[in-house]
Amino acid sequence: MDNELTIKIAGEAGQGMQTVGGALCNVFKNAGFYIFAAQDYMSRIRGGNNFYQIRISDKPLHTLRQNSDIMVALDNKSVDIHRKSLSKNGVMVLDRKRFNITEEDSAFFDIPMYSIAKEVGGNEIFVNSVACGFLAEMTGVDFSYVDNVLRTAFADKKKDLIEKNRETAQAGYDFARNNFKRDTFKIKKGTAKDTLLMTASDAIGLGAIKAGCKFYSAYPMTPSTGLANLMAQYAKRFNMVVEQAEDEIAAINMIIGASFAGVRSMTGTSGGGFALMVEGLSLAGMTETPIVIYEGQRPGPATGFPTRTEQGDLDFLISAGHGEFARLIFSPGSIEEAFYLTIKAFNMAEKYQIPVLIMSDQHLIDSYRNIGMFDLDKIKVQRYILSKEESKGVKNYKRYQITESGISPRAIPSWIEDPVYADSDEHTEEGHITEDAGIRTMMVEKRFYKKMAGLSNEIEKPKAFDVEGADCILIGFGSTYGVLKETKESIADKKIGYIHLPQVWPFPSADMIELLKGAKNIIVVENNAGAQLARLLKRETGIQANRSILKFDGRPFNLDFLIQQIRQEI
Repeated sequence: MDNELTIKIAGEAGQGMQTVGGALCNVFKNAGFYIFAAQDYMSRIRGGNNFYQIRISDKPLHTLRQNSDIMVALDNKSVDIHRKSLSKNGVMVLDRKRFNITEEDSAFFDIPMYSIAKEVGGNEIFVNSVACGFLAEMTGVDFSYVDNVLRTAFADKKKDLIEKNRETAQAGYDFARNNFKRDTFKIKKGTAKDTLLMTASDAIGLGAIKAGCKFYSAYPMTPSTGLANLMAQYAKRFNMVVEQAEDEIAAINMIIGASFAGVRSMTGTSGGGFALMVEGLSLAGMTETPIVIYEGQRPGPATGFPTRTEQGDLDFLISAGHGEFARLIFSPGSIEEAFYLTIKAFNMAEKYQIPVLIMSDQHLIDSYRNIGMFDLDKIKVQRYILSKEESKGVKNYKRYQITESGISPRAIPSWIEDPVYADSDEHTEEGHITEDAGIRTMMVEKRFYKKMAGLSNEIEKPKAFDVEGADCILIGFGSTYGVLKETKESIADKKIGYIHLPQVWPFPSADMIELLKGAKNIIVVENNAGAQLARLLKRETGIQANRSILKFDGRPFNLDFLIQQIRQEI
């Protein structure tokens, strides 16, 4: 893709990369560019080295690049760390005097950003607004877009603060216009003005709200906390209860209780928190209580890399819990999928009376991308419960009635005259504790075999692209979708196909066997060390991948890295 740029802003934690990065994303989006943006940040409040990377183009983007065309260094350390990742004709924007840099380098563009911030705004804190201004000019964006974004961003602040941000941004814009004479970075704009700029975390939250979620309980754990923040933000508007529990054990038990009472409920966590929820997961499986769990993966084990990304929990989520019971696991690969699959998660949880897990990871959760409007006409929210009207006159209610599908009529306490029993012990159809071997066998078949059979008939099918006759087929799940898509499009001289799995359990075995029939070269791409998807593919289909491309350094795949890896294989 020729008409594109990658911009990186780097500095210490606390220097405001998130502020300037977020503002620039909105500036570029409003100017018509398509965006893919992500943060790389350490698990610390001050110091270290963080950066915000923004890729822009006139066409939709789905992943990051390895090198930067414009690199803005907000501290001395960033110059040394990031200069090696400049593109061939890239520019390093820095403040020579501030950083005491005397060496000459043709890639350096010296701008006294800290002096401008102090002189125009009265405080060096406005250096981020200076950066917004000069980056807009360098990329050919009219200052009016910067002005509008700053006015919106600081709308609730004092007028004096708004004006200082605008004035320092204008000063940065003017400095670049008068001193930076290259038009290299003034690329063609797209038609993305009326798009939505959001993360997958936002999309999951909006999907949950649209699905009718009325209770969200969680304990904060990176990277899942963004969802809790969004749910709390909209709680009053959409009549939801959002509870910060004392721990993850309490969180999952709260949503089980709320669901028993008829409320659509959800929790969110990461790997370590999910480990604490596992007993509650089994409780939901035994009591056949529908719940939705959002698991945002990060590298483990233990605390691991709190702010980084990985896909290391696949095996864990499939097998978590003692005993055998049905579950469903979605692995959205895009912001759009995150929205629609969250709605489906609530519907399927209630239909089959099971726990449904939405598995994502830090990269997809926190990355910004602009997308088209959601198609609300394709959404169907279904409640699989006995209504108040249907509950009237029901006698001798059996909460766990044996049925051909394994799904029993689900009544809500107080809507029905008979009591509604739920028990974590093995139980009869009425919900009473039993030790009977025959009943035990029937209940396991009901909870496990029958429901898994039903789920297998409603699988979210793999998304396959150009696999027939392909020289090489790439396979991934979750956040690798974007990089697989762009890798396939970038290697135009070879016939490459790819398959994305939006659902990993029950595994779409029949579909994968059909799609991979006659495949010449199968490469599985995943962000973990154990080739978990490749092993799952072999276990469920008997198909052995020719190779796994694995990345487990806490960073996501980028387009250039994966192209290089694939080129070596074909």
